[in-house]
Amino acid sequence: MVQAVVVPAPHARPEVRDIAQPALGPDDVRVRIAAGGVCHSDLSMVNGTLAPSFPLVLGHEASGVVAEAGTRVTALSEGDRVVLNWAAACGDCWFCGQGEPWLCSAVEGVASLPGGTLDDGTALHNCMGVGAFAEEVVLPARAVVPLPDGVPLDFAALLGCAVLTGVGAVRNTARVQPGQSVLVIGLGGIGLSAVLGARLAGATEIIAVDVSPEKEDLARAAGATDFVLSHPKLGKDVRARTGGRGADHAFECVGAAATIRLAWSATRRGGTCTVVGVGKKDDPVTFSPLELFHFNRTLTSSIYGSADPDRDIPELSKHVVDGGLDLAPLVTHRIGLADVPEAFERMAAGQGARSLIELAGA
Repeated sequence: MVQAVVVPAPHARPEVRDIAQPALGPDDVRVRIAAGGVCHSDLSMVNGTLAPSFPLVLGHEASGVVAEAGTRVTALSEGDRVVLNWAAACGDCWFCGQGEPWLCSAVEGVASLPGGTLDDGTALHNCMGVGAFAEEVVLPARAVVPLPDGVPLDFAALLGCAVLTGVGAVRNTARVQPGQSVLVIGLGGIGLSAVLGARLAGATEIIAVDVSPEKEDLARAAGATDFVLSHPKLGKDVRARTGGRGADHAFECVGAAATIRLAWSATRRGGTCTVVGVGKKDDPVTFSPLELFHFNRTLTSSIYGSADPDRDIPELSKHVVDGGLDLAPLVTHRIGLADVPEAFERMAAGQGARSLIELAGA
């Protein structure tokens, strides 16, 4: 038995329970979790935005150490440090064949998968097929990525979701170039990662926007050159900071119709607006045919930062090691498994950035 954060039903309070993990298969690894980041997607599992099966083990963003490898696993062995990959591509579908593993058909729309049991034998489901808020997890070997030397194991957890998503949106999806201007709306873990990505890409103006004035220090620590409190005429404010044009690139990291419109309206003619936040299906965004024609903007989305974790985690790790990518501004709270409900409350209130669960077992 190991301890894990379990949600018994939709809208219920997460609780720490004893669970039994599945038996290790020949193609699996058992990973002792070192750290896990509390992501907004975890909250979305509980509050009804997404529709997983219950009871549910939360968590998908984590790092740890391989405790045991299956008999057919050759690329990993006991003691290896790894980052969990919640979007492990199949490698066989049409999208994988096109070099787009972030769109893999096997991963699309998966909110949870069966795995493990409660101490009374009740079948469990794992958040995004991972269930990382646990002392140990059993996963297919393809669902973990070896962590290069020199990257702290605690911060490495963030590479599995927030950093891949936010930095990836900047580098892979939008392909921001040195000297361009960037607007980021919504400064949670992913939004702050987008700010880090903009600095890494060499953006000249990095305008960070949030509803909370407390986010300014976090944004500037991540590399923002400007901080603006969100308001209905944000576009005018952004144009004043970008030579009257608007931002070359805008990243919406909230997932709401209102903020998508703000990001769109603050983008220059011919610029690109990238939606990174995951929103509700009943919150429509509208555009007139004339504005679509006149502004010649590109509106796109970024799923998982258009990332291939096997490629991007080693690449981003190089920047962590050489100091070009400082992950410290992303973590504002260090907590235990029992503190996840309070982390959700801070998240819902727009307070802080990532809460990082630390476990002593690794």
